[in-house]
Amino acid sequence: MSGTSLDGIDVALLDTDGDRLVKRGPARVYDYDSAFRRRLAEGLETAKSIICRTDRPGDLHALETEVTRRHGEAVRRFFADCGIEPATVDVVGFHGQTVLHRPEKALTVQLGGGQLLADLLGLPVVFDMRANDMLEAGQGAPLVPAYHAALAKNLPLQYRELPVVFVNIGGISNVTYLDGEHDPVAFDSGPGNALLDQWLEREAGIPFDQNGAIASEGGILAELSERYLSADFFAKTAPKSLDRFDFAVPPSRAGSLEDVARTLCFVSAQAILKTAVHFPEPPKLWIVCGGGRRHPAIMGDLRDGAAPQARVLTAEEAGFDGDAMEAEAWAYLAVRSLDGRPLTWPTTTGCREPSSGGTLAMPEKAGKRKPGTAGQDAAAPKNEKWGLSPPKSAT
Repeated sequence: MSGTSLDGIDVALLDTDGDRLVKRGPARVYDYDSAFRRRLAEGLETAKSIICRTDRPGDLHALETEVTRRHGEAVRRFFADCGIEPATVDVVGFHGQTVLHRPEKALTVQLGGGQLLADLLGLPVVFDMRANDMLEAGQGAPLVPAYHAALAKNLPLQYRELPVVFVNIGGISNVTYLDGEHDPVAFDSGPGNALLDQWLEREAGIPFDQNGAIASEGGILAELSERYLSADFFAKTAPKSLDRFDFAVPPSRAGSLEDVARTLCFVSAQAILKTAVHFPEPPKLWIVCGGGRRHPAIMGDLRDGAAPQARVLTAEEAGFDGDAMEAEAWAYLAVRSLDGRPLTWPTTTGCREPSSGGTLAMPEKAGKRKPGTAGQDAAAPKNEKWGLSPPKSAT
């Protein structure tokens, strides 16, 4: 998984039936170097001219090949770092790098060649999991709620407080509401880390706010925060989704480096809390994953705003891995795709009916082993080190 923060590639191993069974294996993060992050940022600008999802203007074709190659390298490093035999993996779920998301035009573009990745790894790859949802009149996002629903069924007893909301704070934030009885309710909530990161990069040449040090020196600018939080997006009913550029970075004259940084943290938290008006019932628990959970100001604002009606926990406090959750989700979705299970619902993306999706690419040079056959060859060792067993292992 490589998200809208453009910071790197998350890889995780999951053993799952694509339903309730979830056994989490190891996970790693492989950072992009600063030069490649800049190249991706330039690619986002180029992608604004795309009118057909197969278009690759300018450098985007070469960039797509490089994105795919780097994902292949990340998976191979992951296997080596974690002592995993590739032959024991049934399928790889591949998200790619989103460079354009325009749901109102039924247009979403993720750079990444599924067939090339399958050939590089010698493994089956499920990719392009958003497109079918859009054919069914959905927004194409978010897709992680299917996995959140499985995690909610595996919460530790002390945290089984329903309704629960899973929050992912990446470049864009999204939420998933679960009450244990109905289909998940999910949508993008607003700016996550993207505005803060873009502000710091432009004004100070700093990629992100390490440990919240810059925002901790600032104060909230009421006029600036209100300008963001009064945007029409927040009044729209769900489902709804965002592109990274739907909210503009503040102008340099907006305030000091520290004050604007602090204000953007407040906006990120308030945008999440404002989602509660779209839920059937007030949540009792918020579980936060993604890079934003590490920012003290964002988490402090979330906890202050949710109290006393609800608790706010990081993914780790709830027994999960906040860095690995989206990568785990893509492995989980790959298995659901193979089984034809829904990846999205009308309550998550606005699709006409529960919809599966994804495209399966089989490796050209690996005997075209079918997904689901890992471990059936006597020469293929099992991943006993991680306690993983059938039905399916996915990265």
